[in-house]
Amino acid sequence: MQLLIGLVISAVGIWLTIQARLGVAPWEVLHIGLAARAGIGIGTASIVTGAALVVVVAIAGVRPGVGTVLNVVTIGAVLNVLLAVPWLDALGNAAVVWRATVLVVGIAVFAVGCATYVGAHLGPGPRDGLMVAVHLRGGVPIGVARGISEGAGLSLGWFLGGPIGAGTIVFVICAGPAVGLAFTLLGLQPIQRSPPM
Repeated sequence: MQLLIGLVISAVGIWLTIQARLGVAPWEVLHIGLAARAGIGIGTASIVTGAALVVVVAIAGVRPGVGTVLNVVTIGAVLNVLLAVPWLDALGNAAVVWRATVLVVGIAVFAVGCATYVGAHLGPGPRDGLMVAVHLRGGVPIGVARGISEGAGLSLGWFLGGPIGAGTIVFVICAGPAVGLAFTLLGLQPIQRSPPM
C-alpha cells in the first residue's frame, strides 16, 4: 500500500511540473534527445534508458523488485489519466510566478512520493535506483545522490541535444534537497538497514 501510494503521489508531482510548462524534467531531456538521435519514440527511449539503468544499479548492488516494475506501470498510467483531464490546462497562459509556484509545489509533491515508495523497500524505479546506488556506493546523503542522478540525466540529455528550460534547472537544483528532506520528515530510509546483532 505504501508503495502504491508513493507512486501515485510521485505521478501527481510529475504532472504538476509538466503543467507548469517551464521545462521538462532532467531525465525527459535525455529521453527526448535519445529519441531524436536514434529515430525512436520518446516512450521507447524511456524504456531503453530504464532498462540500462536497471542493469547498472543491479551491478552496483541495488536489486530490482516489484516496485521497479510498478514504478513504470503505475506512474505512467496515473500520468496519462491526469494529462487527459482539463485540470490546470490553462496554467500555460498564466503569469510566470504562478507557473513557477506550481513547479515548486510539484517538485515537493514528487519528493514526498519518491521517499514514500522508495522507503517501502520493494524495489526502486530505474532512475531512483541510480539515486540509491550513488547513496549506497558513494557514501553521500540521499539528497546529494538524487542531485547527482538528476544531473547525470540532464548532462547526457544535453549532450544528445535534448531541450532544457528554466524549470529543468530548478528541478535539478531542488529535487535532491527536497527528496532528502522528505525522507527525514517521513522517518523513512532509502535502503533497508539490517537490525543490529
